[in-house]
Amino acid sequence: MMQLPNPENPLRIGTRASPLAMAQANMTVAALIAAHGLTPESLQIVPMTATGDRILDRALAEVGGKALWTRELDFALDGHQIDIAVHSLKDVETERDARFALGAMLERADPRDRLVVPAGQTAASILDLSAGTRLGTSSPRRAAQVRRIRPDIQTKLLRGNVATRLSRLAEGDVDATLLAAAGLDRLGMYGVGHVQERQLLLPAASQGAIGIECRSDDSDTLALIHAINHQPTYAAVAAERAFLAGLGGDCRSPVAAHAHFMDNGALWLDAEIYAADGSDCVANSTVVQDENSAKDLARQMLDAASTDIRALFGG
Repeated sequence: MMQLPNPENPLRIGTRASPLAMAQANMTVAALIAAHGLTPESLQIVPMTATGDRILDRALAEVGGKALWTRELDFALDGHQIDIAVHSLKDVETERDARFALGAMLERADPRDRLVVPAGQTAASILDLSAGTRLGTSSPRRAAQVRRIRPDIQTKLLRGNVATRLSRLAEGDVDATLLAAAGLDRLGMYGVGHVQERQLLLPAASQGAIGIECRSDDSDTLALIHAINHQPTYAAVAAERAFLAGLGGDCRSPVAAHAHFMDNGALWLDAEIYAADGSDCVANSTVVQDENSAKDLARQMLDAASTDIRALFGG
């Protein structure tokens, strides 16, 4: 019988200490309480400052990639200092250590990007921006997409949490930025920015998804978090992550992928891979039958790609 956490032996929930990560940890707490009838005292949030939150002057690709978001949480989970770790899955490496199990995903939020411009400006799309606009982003995917659609726009490195990025926008360091709709909504910023439809800017794989990991050998905790898993989200995001695995890409690789269920119940995956400067792109789609379907799509797209694109994915 599964042993439930209690105030004397609480479930320790590891998370990054940023406001967005804390909001996501609290969503996980609420889901666990609802699923198991737990008391709030049975759940303990353990915030940590990730290396990626401390390095703000360089692109993550230059200093360690996505592992900079997970390193501290992985260490604490492996060392039994926490029992689960709550992640923005977009920031989690595709290939994970076998000691950890991705036991649940909460229901996915809006996976799209929003364009944010200073107060008083009216641009609702990157198509509306003036030539020479400085668009701040730390995402190779967003930078490549913007450069492909609007080569007359400049992209500038912009790192930091949501508040930091919005502050730098307001101060005039950049003229526009793109932020995840899911993150803005989770911070209560529902009216900030303008949604960019998927046909214009295909989202990053896993964008809008919250993943919950525990130790692979912790069967009680796996059962506990499995009860809050949203299976349609899990299936769609697993397909996107399988596509990334098939590419062999990393955080320096401009890639977009989004899977969704169609009215007939089929899981449809759209994907794009780019040259770093946006000058070239390969786009394709498939119905996902299993993990191999997504990986096969990745291989087909790499076969069709230019040498410059393949080089970004180890080809």
